[in-house]
Formats: sequence, structure tokens, C-alpha cells
Amino acid sequence: MSRRLPPLSVLLAIGLVLLLLLWLALGDQERFRETAPPAEEAEAVAPPRVEVVERRAEEHSPRLVVQGQLEAHRELELRARQAGRVAALPVALGSQVERGEVLLEVAGDELPERLEQAEAELALARAELAGAEDLRRRELISNIDYLRLQSGAARAVAEVAALRRQLDETRPVAPFDGVLDRLDVEPGDLLQVGESWGRLVDDTRLIASGWVPQRQAPGLAPGLATEVRLLDGSHLPGELTHVASRADESTRSFRIEVATDNPERRRLAGASASLIVTLPERRVHRLSPALLELDEQGRLAVKHLDDDDRVRRDRVELVDADTREARVAGLPERVRLITLGGGFVAPGDRVTPAPAETMPEAESPLAPPEPR
Repeated sequence: MSRRLPPLSVLLAIGLVLLLLLWLALGDQERFRETAPPAEEAEAVAPPRVEVVERRAEEHSPRLVVQGQLEAHRELELRARQAGRVAALPVALGSQVERGEVLLEVAGDELPERLEQAEAELALARAELAGAEDLRRRELISNIDYLRLQSGAARAVAEVAALRRQLDETRPVAPFDGVLDRLDVEPGDLLQVGESWGRLVDDTRLIASGWVPQRQAPGLAPGLATEVRLLDGSHLPGELTHVASRADESTRSFRIEVATDNPERRRLAGASASLIVTLPERRVHRLSPALLELDEQGRLAVKHLDDDDRVRRDRVELVDADTREARVAGLPERVRLITLGGGFVAPGDRVTPAPAETMPEAESPLAPPEPR
């Protein structure tokens, strides 16, 4: 009895399985070979392609914007030096006054009469002293009596000076040109010594003050050009006059002051404003904010190419930025920035650079936004 052969389909299936096992065995030997592939084979793989644009460093004057408020250049709280009733108000509220102009009159009560009496006593003391000097030359008066008369004359001089000062204090005058910004009394009111009755403001010059973070304070110095931007959009030119030497303990920020002229006497004292300080010039590169990235330490960095077309990633300092571009420091004077493909390469990789100018302008990361 003859043996029957398996069907042809079974034989074909067995043959295909044997061929597949043989192919897998030979493939593993080729993939896990111990020696590196020949140089010609490695060079057959082309380096990745990136778009680059060449940039040169340029001078840039960064600006620091600080929110602050305006104050009058000089402001004086007016207080009574002599007690008494208000006799007259020579100057109306809001009036402009000149230095030396009388602002208030307080009833001096008996001061004028006391001054007149003191002046008469001074005249008598001086006459007695003059007569004593004549007697002294003739040795008709003792030295003690002469010194007693001399002391009395000096005491009379001091009394007259004190009464004149008190009488002047009943008619206080403006110590500088300004505006009577506040007046809290009326004729007949009773004033006590030290009581506030008004305020004098010199607003021909303004002081704008604000606070800057401690990171930005070292770059500031008196004399820097500054603009004061008001709420209505207008600007006043000014100059940085003061930078605090010590930070505020609670905010760790430094106070700055900017002086600006106010020739038109606009009512700006006490209003809020923006201080725009122009910092010293620096060499920076302009680039798209999209090209900025963070390195392993979380610091800003930018990828670019060296002379051998290898990728470098250098840390940069953000000097200034707006919605369209950023200005950074820390890159070589002349640099080729990677504008497209930087996310697929790492520092040290060799790449094939292509000028970014070959890209359509709308696709370039440095292209300005289209108008809406």
C-alpha cells in the first residue's frame, strides 16, 4: 500500500516558513554586526536641512518703563508761628504769589505797643551807656557800674529783636514763588502756634517718582534722558535725578526720581504717569521671539550655526522686546540664526544650511505681520 504525499498547498506553506526563518536569521546578523559601517555608507545619509538668516549686531538704546506719579517740585505746609485771630487774608485761594508776598495777617494784640516801649527803653539804655563811657574816660564811674549799663543796653537790643520777629510772624510771607493751593482759615478764626492753615505749591517744576525692580536698578544712574508720559498721551521731557542707594525692605525695589519742567503750570501734581528711561546703548541682535528657547537650566538661549555648519545654542540676555521682535545680547557679532528646523536638531549636529530668503516671506519667522 503506497504512502500518500501531503497536498501541494501544505508543501508550499512549509517552504515559505523555512524561507522566512532563513531571511530573519541573515537580517539579524547584518544588523548586529560588530564593526561600524564603511565611511562611504555613513556619508550616504545627508545632514538635516535648516533655514538660516544672517544677522549683525547693532546699537540699540533700551528703554525702561516704570509706573509712578507726579509731585510738585516744592510743597510747603503753612503753619502758624504766633497765636491769635486771623485779621485778614491778602491772598485768595489758588492765587499765584511771589517770594516775600504776605499770605496772612494775624492780630498782634499788644505786640506793636510792646515793641514801641522796648525801642524807647533801648534808646534810653544806649544814652546811659554813652554817658557812662564819658564818665569812664574821666574815671568818674566804676568798671562794674559801666558793665551793668552795657548789659542793660544789650538786653534792650535783644528784647527789640524778639518783638520785631514776633510781629513779623503775625504776617507770614511766601518763602518762594508758587500757588496758594490750600487755605483752611477765614477772618476771625483763632489760630494756635503750630496749627496748619494752608499749603504753598511750586509747580513750575515737577518730580516724577517710581519704583524699579532690583534686577534693573544697577543699570540706572542720574543724568539719563527720560520722558514722562501722561494719561492723555502727551510727553514731558525730563532727566533722571535720583536713584535710591537702598532697596525698600518690603518690595525689594529702588525708588527713582525724574525732574521735568512744567512751564504752563498744568495741574499735574499728584497725577499718575509713566516714566520712560532711556538706558545706555548696547550691542544687540534683532530676532523673532519665536526663536527664543530655554536651555537645561531654564535660561533663554538661541540656536545658530558656527563656521563648520554645526548647531550651537548660546545663552542670551533679553534686552528689549515688543510684539514683533526681541532684542538680545550675548551672541557673536555676526551670526547665522536658525529660523526653521531648529526643533529637530541638537547642539553639535552638522546640518545643511539654506538661506531663509528662499522661503516665501509670509512663512519666514522674521517677516512682519500682515496688516489687518
